[in-house]
Amino acid sequence: MSRVVTRSTVDDERLPAILRPKDGVVLERETSPGTYEAAGGPFERYTRTVVVTPLDEGRSTVEQTVQFSLALLWFSWIVTPLFRAHLRKLVEPASPPWWAPVDRIDPPAARTLGSLGAMAVVIGYSLFLLPQTITFAAQQFHADKAAQGVALASTRADIVFVILLVALADRRGRHRLLLIATGGSAVLSLAGAFAPSLPWLAATQVGASGFGSAAVVLIAIMAAEAMPRSSRAYSLSLLTVAGSIGSAGVLGLLFIADYSRGSWRILYAIGIVGVPMVIGIGRRLPESPRYLAPHPEAPLTGHGRRLWMLAAAGLLINLFIAPSSEFLNDFLRHERHYDAATISLFVAITSLPGGIGLMVGGRRAETSGRRMVAAIGVLGGVGITVVEFLTPGALMWLASAVSTMFAAAIVPAFGIYGPELFPTGLRGQANAVIQGLSRVGSVAGLVIVGFLADHLGSYGPAMALVAIGPLALIVLIFVAFPETANQELEDLNPEDRAEPEAPAE
Repeated sequence: MSRVVTRSTVDDERLPAILRPKDGVVLERETSPGTYEAAGGPFERYTRTVVVTPLDEGRSTVEQTVQFSLALLWFSWIVTPLFRAHLRKLVEPASPPWWAPVDRIDPPAARTLGSLGAMAVVIGYSLFLLPQTITFAAQQFHADKAAQGVALASTRADIVFVILLVALADRRGRHRLLLIATGGSAVLSLAGAFAPSLPWLAATQVGASGFGSAAVVLIAIMAAEAMPRSSRAYSLSLLTVAGSIGSAGVLGLLFIADYSRGSWRILYAIGIVGVPMVIGIGRRLPESPRYLAPHPEAPLTGHGRRLWMLAAAGLLINLFIAPSSEFLNDFLRHERHYDAATISLFVAITSLPGGIGLMVGGRRAETSGRRMVAAIGVLGGVGITVVEFLTPGALMWLASAVSTMFAAAIVPAFGIYGPELFPTGLRGQANAVIQGLSRVGSVAGLVIVGFLADHLGSYGPAMALVAIGPLALIVLIFVAFPETANQELEDLNPEDRAEPEAPAE
């Protein structure tokens, strides 16, 4: 329970505003004169008391005490300082703080968001392992860039697991499949510690990546189904920040890979720690309220346009995103001659602006619309990333930081479309198909860049070539994508408003 006390001497004309129940981050109701509790907001407990002591000459001393605990569970500690600073104010500001969602979220939604964020930490670690360690594994296994590209591309066979797990979520429930996917990813990551060759390492991580990627899709679906209409993209930005904490865990431990030729294996062994975390989180994570509500089964028929639109978009963006992230360490190691510690420092420092991009992008996607934010993010993120691969020294560091900020804005603005554009009974199956078709772009990008980098002797020209894909995506966004901001999922998918048919007797 956090406690915030504010004391101030004010003019009496300000007292009505101070004593008025707040309507902002928290919706208050007055239970007795000067005492308020939460009628709405992401709080498990909340009370505000105001004691007014009159002084001379039309002034009074005000002592305000706010006690609260957030319903965000494991992630309360991250945002509690922000809430403390905001709740310290005597009068609610006219506009919500920059870090708050547009719509006020209730305790059940906050508990879901906190639990999903904790799951994202586990997934962020397991999915970041192979891209960060493959350059060290390749050294031990005497593999060149082309072999790394093929190995990374081969892990896209994980789509079999993604399609199976995510599609099953439409029939078996989001909660159960998310626990299986997240726990499975942590368990299967351990197998990488015992790989005898690069092909075997890639093979062991097919399952880990498949379970982890399925969990990412299910997290996005559960967040979209639980959050209010003007907070879906914003919640996805927060969950991405949570996933970045897991990724940062890999970066923080990457120095271990420099100890010996095989010490990179230790990072895979550490991933098993995620299993007890998943068990604890699963006990607190509720099932999706929209999944529990009666809803009709929905076939893919009639949703083909949205399906192919999102699949094409995923293919185009992954043509660039996959090689730019998964070859980064090899680029830094061989073209910039960085060791593991310097690579960790580079990625950690240049990734920090990504948090700004996520928060600003998530909020602007709610207030200004998804399409504009996504297009700006793609243009800035991809264009400046190409500069990063073509320039050395301080300019490379600057380009990486700026491109990360732009690219991060893509995640909430673009990533929320998949859960939004399909009805509840089809949401898992449709997103599984989209993930499968999008993998074609990842495979193509990894293979093309891997072979071109070997042939040309540098990653820069190869990255410039595959940047054609995201540039085509910008056109697709403005031509074909609908605007979904500030609309209920049932308005975007009217069949969810229909009563499900009663079973035949």
